[in-house]
Amino acid sequence: MLDADGSNPTRLTNNAAQDIEPAWSPDGSKIAFASNRDGNWGVYSMNADGSSLTRLTNESDTDHWPAWSPDGNSIAFVSWREGDGEIYLMDADGLNQVNLSNDVSIKGEPIWSPDGSKIAFLTTRDGNDEVYSMDADGSNQINLTNDAASDGPGSWSPDGNKLAFSSSRSGDSEVYIMNADGSNQINISNNAAADSGPTWSPDSGWIAFTRGDDIVLMHTNGSNQTSLTNGPGRNWQPAWKP
Repeated sequence: MLDADGSNPTRLTNNAAQDIEPAWSPDGSKIAFASNRDGNWGVYSMNADGSSLTRLTNESDTDHWPAWSPDGNSIAFVSWREGDGEIYLMDADGLNQVNLSNDVSIKGEPIWSPDGSKIAFLTTRDGNDEVYSMDADGSNQINLTNDAASDGPGSWSPDGNKLAFSSSRSGDSEVYIMNADGSNQINISNNAAADSGPTWSPDSGWIAFTRGDDIVLMHTNGSNQTSLTNGPGRNWQPAWKP
């Protein structure tokens, strides 16, 4: 964890295995994440200071990419327990795990709309990576990006009217924004480096994303692009504290 200006980095997990894909609970008290510390990838939660670690999924196949519902009662995640990636839903304590997407294609990175009514996610069901949305119960699955290039999910704007996402349609990976129905898709990062994984700040003014091996911050119109981490090593998958 670090401050929004890149200062005060604090290590929260300390394990020989990999801990990735952090997701804040809406009240900022907990962080869900994926780890392979017990021999396979599972979803865990901990307090915001790294204490009270709890394993939420316990399958022999991979579970990862946790995302808290806006009310904090549920966590969406990706599971490979059926042989392909599916979007699952569970209670915040790990109970009542249910398959929402039910489609034989790779899926990833579920993202809740601010009002909790929809989940955006990544799927290859059309032959390439596309961003879809569905209702929170798995119904009404719709292709939002509809482009021949690879498109990846990012995050909803706080008012739920827009989505930030990454796309390789310009020849390299760039950060785009679009309306919640998929219209008006605009490249806002415009950089020769690989830009991906955008996430909207709670005040709507900023987008943090990964560029190469660093976390970069910019205004939602693409201006004032500033690297927060500047190495060393790989820094990626930013998640704003609510």
